[in-house]
Amino acid sequence: LFLATLTYDTLRFEYEDFPETKEPVWILGRKYSVFTEKEEILLDVTSRLWFTYRKNFPAIGGTGPTSDTGWGCMLRCGQMIFAQALVCRHLGRDWRWIKGKRQMDNYFNVLNAFIDKKDSYYTIHQIAQMGVGEGKSIGQWYGPNTVAQVLKKLATFDTWSSLAVHIAMDNTVVMEEIRRLCQSNVPCAGAAACPALESDVLYNGCPEDVGLRERLALWKPLVLLIPLRLGLTEINEAYIETLKHCFMMPQSLGVIGGKPNSAHYFIGYVGEELIYLDPHTTQPAVEPSESGCLPDESFHCQHPPCRMSIAELDPSIAVGFFCNTEADFNDWCQQIKKLSLVRGALPMFELVERQPSHFSNPDVLNLTPDSSDADRLERFFDSEDEDFEILSL
Repeated sequence: LFLATLTYDTLRFEYEDFPETKEPVWILGRKYSVFTEKEEILLDVTSRLWFTYRKNFPAIGGTGPTSDTGWGCMLRCGQMIFAQALVCRHLGRDWRWIKGKRQMDNYFNVLNAFIDKKDSYYTIHQIAQMGVGEGKSIGQWYGPNTVAQVLKKLATFDTWSSLAVHIAMDNTVVMEEIRRLCQSNVPCAGAAACPALESDVLYNGCPEDVGLRERLALWKPLVLLIPLRLGLTEINEAYIETLKHCFMMPQSLGVIGGKPNSAHYFIGYVGEELIYLDPHTTQPAVEPSESGCLPDESFHCQHPPCRMSIAELDPSIAVGFFCNTEADFNDWCQQIKKLSLVRGALPMFELVERQPSHFSNPDVLNLTPDSSDADRLERFFDSEDEDFEILSL
């Protein structure tokens, strides 16, 4: 327990630097060389939003826990993968955080969506309370699928980001379903600030210099989460090449998963090792200063990231992708199809044009899976939490 309360400053010297290797380092769709781009690698890692256990935040539900130490690691990993989607949506994949440099307003808007207070979009308070509807009591450990389902529900309230969130069940991604979800005619956020078009249809935050025809071809930015079980008790080696390829795609949001007792946010790999951000550090909750400015240094991991052998990964994971435009999604589909041709790589999921007839008919506006989905879900993921011992506070 003592270790859990150390800050990352105390732990700084225990982290190994990157190995000197000719193998490329892949971080969320970007390829780096350790020999010539070590600073760029570390800057990319540091720029990801890092969410850890916190203590002394307002009580969840008014009377619940004021810290998530020991139980909130998968919730924090869910926040990290979703924060990466919001960074791509509002700041772009090339955006970098530089210590001490004044950041743009959109950065603070993204960060504020995750701060530990009850009314932020994706705060631990909202995730824990929304999880009650998924059968999880506050303070109970989540699996990767549960946190994905909860984040999907919370995203419907985030009109600023105006995301289409799709969770692909049964190891199957149905393209038609996603297109229908992303092309639903919902006005974008900031509608009042955008000049109305002839049909009053608005496009993703109304970028400048976009032709009328393109603005009318509505595509809500897609967050695609795919919960998977890649083996019974340990990961099947046949999936490892495919998993690596997921980190090579420009649409990659990374992977949430981990080992029993500890969830991690995996952002890349080098050789046979996964690179991840670890939420198992307890930091004090952050409050905005009197000037309204948010001290943000504790939300960026400023030491070399952790690494672990891919073979140690727990088989229950969720893989994430972000497609800002329809062209991004089409490109992602092409890459997944090519992956099926890679020798020695077993596909982790299937990509199909239409819903197979044995599936229940999906309703994209229905926020909860219907009963047959829920039953399948339960059968598929009923063991995902049993392997995880809840650490006592």
